Amino acid sequence: MIREIVTIDEALCDGCGVCIPACHEGALRIVDGKARLVADKLCDGLGACLGHCPRGAIKIAHREADAFDDVPPQPAPPPAPSAPVSSGCPGSRFTQFAPAAATRATRVGENTTPGQSSELTHWPVQLRLLPPQAAVLRGASLLVAADCVPVAYADFHARLLRGRAVVIGCPKFDDLPGYVDKLTEMIRASGLREIVVARMEVPCCAGIVAAVVEARRRAGTNTPITEIVVSTRGEVLAERNLPAQLAG
Repeated sequence: MIREIVTIDEALCDGCGVCIPACHEGALRIVDGKARLVADKLCDGLGACLGHCPRGAIKIAHREADAFDDVPPQPAPPPAPSAPVSSGCPGSRFTQFAPAAATRATRVGENTTPGQSSELTHWPVQLRLLPPQAAVLRGASLLVAADCVPVAYADFHARLLRGRAVVIGCPKFDDLPGYVDKLTEMIRASGLREIVVARMEVPCCAGIVAAVVEARRRAGTNTPITEIVVSTRGEVLAERNLPAQLAG
């Protein structure tokens, strides 16, 4: 049948993922770093997702398509890590700012160190959410942290985050090929001056280091990579520079 249905311009789509939660029918999903229409029958053609695309990549087309099926879809599997997962709220949009100056890190309880400050300079921080072309990445020192590291390591802000852009992720529960794709885009687009990878000592966490090294290879650069290993008790066990790629 001929009806109205969304169409996505892949050349404009940057995989930010803001459209995903805006589609209540579950018709959109991030695949290979781009928003895709999962099935024609899931799209009602009303275009609730249109106003949520910051790049104007989603339009309404009038074409042959399966009839809309109003049966609620089964829960979709988690999207690839290269695809952002957004709540649809303004807080998921990219923002760059100066680090907090001598502010308390938390107001809960009275055991917070006075003068403690956050070194964070941008939002969001999830690898799936931060755009590869974000201004904060240009020529930056990038901290790629396994998401347990900030919890385990007490000096995360002062020792690791200060002066760096940051992305976090979990190599155990997320799709590593998606991480590689996203990191490759970041390295190519941003001219990073170095990458610091902070991971936990557990074996599965080494996957985040492998993703960064493979992304550097694909990007064709010799961006310096430093690996920092943190114990489950919050101690730095090792810090080493990883070999550069062989020329040619």
